[in-house]
Amino acid sequence: MATTSKVYVAQLIGLPVFGPDGESIGKIRDLVVALRIDHAAPRVLGMVVELATRRRIFVPMLRVTAIEPNAVTLATGSVNLRRFTARPNEVQVIGQLIDARVTIRMTGATATVLDAAIEPTRTRDWVLARLAVREKVGRIGRRGPVKVLSWDEVDTPAMTELIHAPQGAVHLLALFDRMRATDVAAALHDLPAKRRYEVAEALDDERLADVLQELPDDDQKDVLSRLDDERAADVLEAMDPDDAADLLAELSEMDKNRLLALMEPEESAPVRRLLEYETYSAGGLMTPEPIVLTPDAPVAEALARVRNPDLTPALASMVFVCRPPTDTPTGKYLGCVHTQRLLREPPSSLVAAAVDTELTSLRPADSLVRVAKYFAAYNLVCAPVLDDQEHLLGAVTVDDILDHLLPEDWRESDAMDSEVGETADA
Repeated sequence: MATTSKVYVAQLIGLPVFGPDGESIGKIRDLVVALRIDHAAPRVLGMVVELATRRRIFVPMLRVTAIEPNAVTLATGSVNLRRFTARPNEVQVIGQLIDARVTIRMTGATATVLDAAIEPTRTRDWVLARLAVREKVGRIGRRGPVKVLSWDEVDTPAMTELIHAPQGAVHLLALFDRMRATDVAAALHDLPAKRRYEVAEALDDERLADVLQELPDDDQKDVLSRLDDERAADVLEAMDPDDAADLLAELSEMDKNRLLALMEPEESAPVRRLLEYETYSAGGLMTPEPIVLTPDAPVAEALARVRNPDLTPALASMVFVCRPPTDTPTGKYLGCVHTQRLLREPPSSLVAAAVDTELTSLRPADSLVRVAKYFAAYNLVCAPVLDDQEHLLGAVTVDDILDHLLPEDWRESDAMDSEVGETADA
């Protein structure tokens, strides 16, 4: 074991984990400790490690041979690939302890946990020895200075109730800020239900919308149902219209109509159009907000639109050229321009000169199988969907197809994991 004397948990989150031969195992997402009845420091049982496949597994602390500033190394042996599930009296430090309200035993003051430090013992165990807390000062709860206290200086009974006690989420959100929405979704899925709702409540609308889009369907419905109707409508407005339509389609007719009525008309209109199509059709898969330009737009404008960081790589791979209006459903569809082609054209030239008029388009009623074959045949990651009058209705992207071709629980279980079995050598 490394001779590190003290490690703060927030510094560990996101660190890569390597096997003894340097092979990558995954990244640390949390630590698991065992609560005790007495005031002795809880023992660190192990780490929650997220594999490249997004499955989270448990790695016992005794397997850790070195904790360094930029990585953690494991000893030789097998790694159990079963999905991590917390047991009774086990607490996830990041998921349940950070932002918890505790009582300082000497003064009786209430404080909030900002971070926790683990330390090794002579027996090669690690314990949760210290807490970094911020005390509330005065009746209005002004923020006091940060204090680092040993575990026995904190009121332990208050700690044992943290599984059920209300928590804030400020410092947990600070850790999430460094993570992609898909990784935050994986973390949220693995949190206890109470903590999941607290974090969802604390996320702003845009961030929660991004995270919801990456959650399994059941989690999406569960989180949305915990929000008040006004907030739920705001979050749906912030989601991509196709994802919002997919989520609303899972709700009861009454709930769906109530939330649609609360959304702004310009936000609900594209969602309502998508809900008219079968879920597993091109119309049900498409997004109604691709990049659309008129034929007299310069290439420079097209490239500027493509650079929008809010676009997915798939949507940014193609620009659609139509007669006005450019909002879907558009005027007459003229063709598309691949981003690679735009890069080869002078910025001052018009997109009309680079339009591909030969690419076959999809129809909204086309089945998922037909759409998948279309993408495979033309080697595309984005494709236009037109109505019978040649108006552009939207675009289907390859990630939309994969979401529906994969098993419904693909975000929770992974075929790659099952192929390698329940254990793997580290």
